[in-house]
Amino acid sequence: MTTANGSRVVPESRAEVWRALAVLAPYCAVCDVSYVVGSGRLGKGTTFICAPGRLDGAEPPAGAPRGEILEWAPRKLVATRLALTTETWTTRIELADADDGGTRVTMTVALASDGGGRIVRRIQRSAAQRMVQETVDAELDKIRAHVEQAAPRS
Repeated sequence: MTTANGSRVVPESRAEVWRALAVLAPYCAVCDVSYVVGSGRLGKGTTFICAPGRLDGAEPPAGAPRGEILEWAPRKLVATRLALTTETWTTRIELADADDGGTRVTMTVALASDGGGRIVRRIQRSAAQRMVQETVDAELDKIRAHVEQAAPRS
């Protein structure tokens, strides 16, 4: 398993950041993905499908990644697992009050590859580490755009 983490402080409140990062809207324009969420309230055990692009009510394509919420503590922590064909991504987002009144967002991403043997995985380890760290950094860089997207419209 390959893991990376990072954090950012943003000026918005934990409630605003939580709404932007943890609540799975049907479509996220920032990431250009659609979510189809299982029935019931969002929380630990909720399942979802993540499909590229805008579905607009259409069924997700066969083979679309399937996910599950592993941990859920409103305004504090959400962790998800997303299963792709040959790999599984686990993302953990922790929110805490920052000294300046904003929110510290700490993200940890883990990648478990299901493909290849031990030697192949060993050769690919440094590339995987770089990719996972770049994923964390890119996701942290998108926080402000997610907050703007989730802001109530007047």
